[in-house]
Amino acid sequence: MKLLYKSGIGEIIEKKSRLIGQTARVESEEAALAFIEAVRKQRWDARHNCFAYVIGERNQIARCSDDGEPAGTAGRPMLDVLLGEEIHNCVVVVTRYFGGVLLGTGGLVRAYQAAAKAGLDASQVLECSRASRILIRTDYTGIGRLQYIEKQTEVWELETRYTDIVETEVLAPPDREQAFLSKVTEATGGRAEIRILGEETYGILDGAVILNP
Repeated sequence: MKLLYKSGIGEIIEKKSRLIGQTARVESEEAALAFIEAVRKQRWDARHNCFAYVIGERNQIARCSDDGEPAGTAGRPMLDVLLGEEIHNCVVVVTRYFGGVLLGTGGLVRAYQAAAKAGLDASQVLECSRASRILIRTDYTGIGRLQYIEKQTEVWELETRYTDIVETEVLAPPDREQAFLSKVTEATGGRAEIRILGEETYGILDGAVILNP
């Protein structure tokens, strides 16, 4: 699933109205409401601070508010952006400073969607998955073969410790895990000690693994 990794602020101008979209990662409805209140205090001089948020792996909690704009012209369009982008555990607040020109119903919908999208575009979103964390203990003669297999099967090395033996921890996605384990067993003649430590949530950012983002 997609999660907000770093929050962002984006801005658009629509017929002299200034709309500012701000995002935040939230794990609970209480956290979402606290962020919304903080933005309201920060931008107390604005006419509207509309919001939308989704929480849970299946978006069990989804709320939105037009904050004084005509019904259905702000909060729901913003919520549709979050749902359309399939982003979870995220809140977005769009602040509108009225520019003196009425936007009309359709114009408001488009403006609030664009401002919410601008906030997301300024944020950093990670596509996250689950994978097995695996510990392998082998002697020094097996480390070269092990590193070759890691590259061949496209698993990620997390940590390697060198003592009288070599201990390495890797992250193996479900579709690569069995092939990796089979190749390690074959290459080491069954001498490598293999332990499944559990499951981790991870994302990839600039080619690096981010655990539990």
